[in-house]
Amino acid sequence: MYPELRKFTNGLGWFKRPLALCVGSLLTIVLFNFVMIAAETKINSPLPKNRKPNARSASLNQEEINEARSLLASLGYWIDTAGSGRDGQLRHALVAFQKVERRNPTGNLTADELRAIRAAHSPEAREAGDAHIEVDLKRQVLFVVGVGGAVLKVLPISSGSGKLFTSEGRTRRAITPTGRFTVYRKIAGWRKSPLGLLYYPNYIDGGIAIHGNPSVPIRPASHGCIRIPMFAAKEFSEMTPVGMAVLVYDDDKHQPLLP
Repeated sequence: MYPELRKFTNGLGWFKRPLALCVGSLLTIVLFNFVMIAAETKINSPLPKNRKPNARSASLNQEEINEARSLLASLGYWIDTAGSGRDGQLRHALVAFQKVERRNPTGNLTADELRAIRAAHSPEAREAGDAHIEVDLKRQVLFVVGVGGAVLKVLPISSGSGKLFTSEGRTRRAITPTGRFTVYRKIAGWRKSPLGLLYYPNYIDGGIAIHGNPSVPIRPASHGCIRIPMFAAKEFSEMTPVGMAVLVYDDDKHQPLLP
């Protein structure tokens, strides 16, 4: 209690002390409200004339969000145009776009990102020829490439983390191999492996597979497999028959597909 108020209450009778306490509480409330009003006035005050609002923090309306979804789909990024809002598919498509365009892969749709999407062009495959899959480890994206080299679908991935791990008595490094492979085995639905569950795995090299996983972070995090988002795993498996070529690279060199 404030010293002045303590003096005041000590001089009052028992029946007057509650009144003095109420007065002290009211003074405290008034002071608190004054501070809050002053802070709110400062926050809500208009920007100086020589400053502009931060475009990154500007909120987008539903029409702009749907525009972003439609544009991303038209560029080849894997997203359901029948969906709406800021769902998981939009986040994954946006992360893939940001990785391809070498932007900061936040997965957040802002006014800046919408402008970048509007100005973007469809990504280009490294190679043409027959339909195939390309996995760019440097940018952590996967391309479904059609006949002639057109990129049909783009997904974000998470590949081998490069860290040591131990499984079945063996210690090795989590590395996704680079080179030319073919899909040699497929499993529909879930498959339990020594390192965890794989959803619609497509095996390309030993136990290395392209498969769905609930966790597809923006950086390499797997034991060597190539993780893709769950929502695309089943359809991706249907698009990649046994024998389809898979090119995995981690550089900018051109490597033509084998005939």
